[in-house]
Amino acid sequence: METKPSEISSGKMFGGYNKRFKHFSPTLGCSMNFHIYFPPSPSPSHKFPVLYFLAGLTCTDENFIFKSGAQRAAAAEGIALVTPDTSPRGLNVEGEADSWDFGVGAGFYLNATQEKWKNWRMYDYVVKELPKLLSDNFPQLETSKASIFGHSMGGHGALTIYLKNQDKYKSVSAFAPITNPINCPWGQKAFPNYLGDNKSEWEEYDATCLVTKFPNVSSSILIDQGEDDQFFPHQLLPHNFEEACRKANVPLLLRFHPGYDHGYYFIATFVDDHIRHHAQALRLN
Repeated sequence: METKPSEISSGKMFGGYNKRFKHFSPTLGCSMNFHIYFPPSPSPSHKFPVLYFLAGLTCTDENFIFKSGAQRAAAAEGIALVTPDTSPRGLNVEGEADSWDFGVGAGFYLNATQEKWKNWRMYDYVVKELPKLLSDNFPQLETSKASIFGHSMGGHGALTIYLKNQDKYKSVSAFAPITNPINCPWGQKAFPNYLGDNKSEWEEYDATCLVTKFPNVSSSILIDQGEDDQFFPHQLLPHNFEEACRKANVPLLLRFHPGYDHGYYFIATFVDDHIRHHAQALRLN
């Protein structure tokens, strides 16, 4: 099966190109799609730093590319955007599509340990396989200079991946992230199915737990949260993460925005701030 990525679509935007690719993932055991936004290049030999975006429940690699408008700021800052999918697809595991918040479209950016869900290894896909694939196949990308951000489940993924891999990412930010999944219904549904009943394993994928283990954060964490987000009170729990950061002396900029909900209008409103946040970290480091 072809592990080398093949281009399946391309469209020009703000002087650069949105390109979609398909490849077979040995980590996940299935074909996967991902998008790259390549900014306009000042020279053929120029290399762009990479900013990964992890999407939320039910999303694919397309949602952020189509809806966020992030390409304008990425073009201005000279940063490539990379958006993977949110789970393996096409494996036909029994029950994989029975609910919108577990299985297909809901990989939670972890490595499942339960046999039934053994292919759900989005953590390794994002942290290990995808960066190597990019490095091997796209010489215009400087994959050693990378940052990461995400939305909702993807915000959870970005925070946990960054905290455990600060040698690989210069900065992190999130829109309405699931910050304390071991204490919210989404996490309490997904984690026992993917990871079993040992709650110490759940904590390895919980940003509120991890921030006390990996407090040596070099760049301030940026989180934006809409106050009219229907998931804010019981699923996202940003105040738990805020308190953990305070206790660990980790720099956090947590901004609340009246009237905004959980959707992409909210993301599009504040995405330029996030691109600039990462651009500064990528220039400094």
